[in-house]
Amino acid sequence: MLANLLNRRTFLRDSGVGLGSVALAGMLARETQASGASRLGGLPALPHFAPKAKRVIFLCMAGGPSHLESFDNKPRLTEISGQPIPESVTAGQPIAQLQGAELTAQGAMTRFRRYGECGLEVSDFFPHTAKLADDIAVIKSMVTEQINHDPAHTFMNTGSAISGRPSMGSWINYGLGSECDNLPGFVVLMSHSGRSPQPISSRQWSAGFLPGRYQGVPLNATGDVVHYVGNPPGVDRASQRRLIDQITRLDAHRNRQTANPAIDSRIAAYELAFRMQASVPALADCSDEPASILQKYGATPGDGSFASNCLLARRLAERGVRFIQLYHKGWDHHGGLLKHMTTSAGSTDRACWALVDDLKQRGLLDDTLVIWGGEFGRTPMVQRKSEGIGRDHHIKGFTMWLAGGGVKPGVSYGATDDLGYHATENPVHVRDLHATMLALLGVDHNRLTVKHQGLDLKLTGVEPARVVREVLA
Repeated sequence: MLANLLNRRTFLRDSGVGLGSVALAGMLARETQASGASRLGGLPALPHFAPKAKRVIFLCMAGGPSHLESFDNKPRLTEISGQPIPESVTAGQPIAQLQGAELTAQGAMTRFRRYGECGLEVSDFFPHTAKLADDIAVIKSMVTEQINHDPAHTFMNTGSAISGRPSMGSWINYGLGSECDNLPGFVVLMSHSGRSPQPISSRQWSAGFLPGRYQGVPLNATGDVVHYVGNPPGVDRASQRRLIDQITRLDAHRNRQTANPAIDSRIAAYELAFRMQASVPALADCSDEPASILQKYGATPGDGSFASNCLLARRLAERGVRFIQLYHKGWDHHGGLLKHMTTSAGSTDRACWALVDDLKQRGLLDDTLVIWGGEFGRTPMVQRKSEGIGRDHHIKGFTMWLAGGGVKPGVSYGATDDLGYHATENPVHVRDLHATMLALLGVDHNRLTVKHQGLDLKLTGVEPARVVREVLA
């Protein structure tokens, strides 16, 4: 054993990891001193400036909702519907399934109306979101870099198409810490409806090269919110506490030999799991919610719906969870767009309105940033399938909206061209969205960096990113 500990390779391995562990321990000590009573963990220098938002709820419409049937009305596209798309518009542009096919224009498949004092145009697929016209900021000029689902999700979540980078929720919890000591700081919820719900890889909420305790924790939408959260028969809380203490002592003993940062994360995970045994049942028990609130959301708690997840998101926000991400799968409308858009929007529209309005009524919207959108948009060109017409993936111009947490309400920013293809006015890259989100949380995106493989890496990457101040209050 002694020879093994002292041989050259082991010395180099353990020295490197040991130094990392020492640095981690020092960082944790500084975090504890700097966090105060209202913050657990986080870096001592953050926030860099006064935050407008304390937490984020990201409503991810997985599959890519059509901007042309939601918030980006294009009368010109409707005028030329059925005619060839001018080649000058699409020449040299990345296209997914329509590559090499005849490109024909497809006008909007529903009517748009104006809402609110701001006059926001919203399609008939979203009558409830339309009631938020004066509460949201709509960005109509989003652009991204990845045209297929999984890499596009990876890019939206991590700022890179390279797997293994930390997700935005992990970055935020790493930098700012959590306001909740008995629930994870980063929670993920799933639901689906509509056409072909694409699988979502767990790496979308990975901590990447950050300590593992910052990764997202998926909660179940049906059944037990967390598997095995209760103790088995014959095991009470006191005996469970003794077991955790003994495991912690064994892990600490091992760590004195190996100095492995992963063991620190494991110890923290055991402690959090123990605290969750008391907090999760109360979180999931919605019996204290009045019938009027359940009706408002259209929620039946425990049914796995997006509506129930939105209600759970509000309860998580009330408890201080820093980053809450809801995935609703089923927006990949290559065919049967009219049918499936009705289903997908019908499953989410009411709950999105209810969540924002509920947060507003409770005084939580002022410091909660809500973001709605998918990984990309859909093409102005028709895609024909046996189930009916649809639209292909599109990355050159699509729509997202923001609410609360320092966002200027009742504004539209940016624009696509007359056909909804190119973002031509004030393009907003995904990196810009990340920079803006961090700014609302009081973080300078250029200063939240981690040294990894010799580089100072950050959520917004190495390309220039800007804060979209035009949508900030």
